[in-house]
Amino acid sequence: MTAWCALAFLWLACFCHGTLSCPQLCQCYPKRAELVCNEIPLTEYPTEDLPKNTTLVTIQFTNITSISERHLKATPLLKGLHLYSNHLHSLSSHLLRGVPQLDTLDLTDNKLANLPAEVFSHAPLHNLVLKNNLLNKADAEWLPDNSSLTWLDLSGNQLKRIPPVLLRKMPHLESLDLSNNRLEKISANSLDLLTKLERLNLHNNKLETLDASLLESTRNLTYLFLSRNQLNKLPQNLFQELTQLKTLSLDDNQLSHIPPGLLDQLTSLDEEGLDLTANPWLCDRKVEYLWRWLQKNKKKAFLPETITCAKPESLQGRSVMSLTESELNL
Repeated sequence: MTAWCALAFLWLACFCHGTLSCPQLCQCYPKRAELVCNEIPLTEYPTEDLPKNTTLVTIQFTNITSISERHLKATPLLKGLHLYSNHLHSLSSHLLRGVPQLDTLDLTDNKLANLPAEVFSHAPLHNLVLKNNLLNKADAEWLPDNSSLTWLDLSGNQLKRIPPVLLRKMPHLESLDLSNNRLEKISANSLDLLTKLERLNLHNNKLETLDASLLESTRNLTYLFLSRNQLNKLPQNLFQELTQLKTLSLDDNQLSHIPPGLLDQLTSLDEEGLDLTANPWLCDRKVEYLWRWLQKNKKKAFLPETITCAKPESLQGRSVMSLTESELNL
């Protein structure tokens, strides 16, 4: 009788609260419609005993190596898929066909080197993170035309270029992170359709210069990160349209001068919003514009006293801001 009562109670619990099943090596949270798997022995994406109403899946620190359309069909209501720090090296084409409500896909810290065409089509993605993988090529065929993406993170890969046609497929993009790659050039007019872009991160690449027209259409840009490149010159009108810019990092480049007028339109810079440190400034007559700008805008510069002369030898180590007119031969 005791065993019968226990079975009856279990049946009643399942009837009232829905299925209690959950894949092995995972935890299910019915109230949040969430599945979490973070066990190293897991080698295959879980599809059995998975609650059909799951809307959020987090799988991290496992030995899963691939994921396909078939796997994702097990959760047709999925809205968020986070696959951090696994061993993914391949994704199937048409991956998202079975999850028509997916909004966020995060594939950070995997081993993805090549992705098939249309891999991110078939779902209204707004957030796509491919950070810290092995990608050496970005392909326009990954995405549909007029993609709904607002956030794209391709940082920490091995990209040498970014195809303009890929960027033109994302007219709603608000944040683009291409930092920690090997980019040598950003093609002119690449960003022309990114009129909603607010955040652009190009930190730690191999850029030597930027096209004068590159930022003409990104008038809503608020944060621009150009630090740790090899920039040795900048076009005079590069920032002319960036009247909303709050943060600009140009530190750790190869700038010896900046052209007169370059910073004049940056009227919205935050306090300490401009970083010009760690550049080899040549303190001759051509540094006059920077010198005068710093005199008027000291509070907008990050650590202005550390913006120092590299040459001539007589002024080496001196703060640009501390120089006198006679020392600059003005």
